[in-house]
Amino acid sequence: MHESKSRKLFQTPFSAEYWKLAAGEFKYLRILLCAALLTAMRIAVKSLTIPVGPNLNITFGFLINAVGSMIYGPVVAIVTSAASDTLGAFLFPHGAYFFPFILEEIAGGVLFALFYYRAKLTAARVILGRFAVTAIVNLMISPCIMYYYYLTMLGKSYTLLSLPRLVKNLALFPLQSLALILLFNVLTPVTNSMELTFNGSSKMEISRKDVILLVVLTVVSAAAVAGYYWYTGM
Repeated sequence: MHESKSRKLFQTPFSAEYWKLAAGEFKYLRILLCAALLTAMRIAVKSLTIPVGPNLNITFGFLINAVGSMIYGPVVAIVTSAASDTLGAFLFPHGAYFFPFILEEIAGGVLFALFYYRAKLTAARVILGRFAVTAIVNLMISPCIMYYYYLTMLGKSYTLLSLPRLVKNLALFPLQSLALILLFNVLTPVTNSMELTFNGSSKMEISRKDVILLVVLTVVSAAAVAGYYWYTGM
């Protein structure tokens, strides 16, 4: 029999108990096995990309990343993200290995966990979690790392905010959010029954408010992009 876990949920991650429980996930064998399986899956899907432009691809690893972070939390996510980035870079190399890219993987895993781990999942929470990763990781951290990579490894310049990258992320954000909601609706009954998660048995319904939230975040992001290019074009 496996050891019983605390079923406590949290409204926010700003709690010492939250982080204590997250760090304690390392003592559960089933969590470690699950983390190892999901890490292997993340490495495998690294080679599954749809190129849409220079250095611009559609990927699917965020689905596995989000599920894993929901199950084992931010502390384990740091380890699994580091492992998947390092092993993936050597098994499916795309140019020279560049260590700072590990920060992008870790940030994505931790951000997903802050929204999904030990939380009562709602469509709004899933949407906000996906938006946080898109805004912070895809549009802030990743371009900075790419800029540093081009500068130090290739001796070339790199545009921090390119229009294709911005448009791709804005276009995919609603679709990725809906994909996560559908995926969680399918998986959480299973993970709850296995005591991997404790976020309720009812399925998430996408209400009118959730649609409005999705539209508002997309419009605000598009407005920010337009404002940026108007300002830089002055």
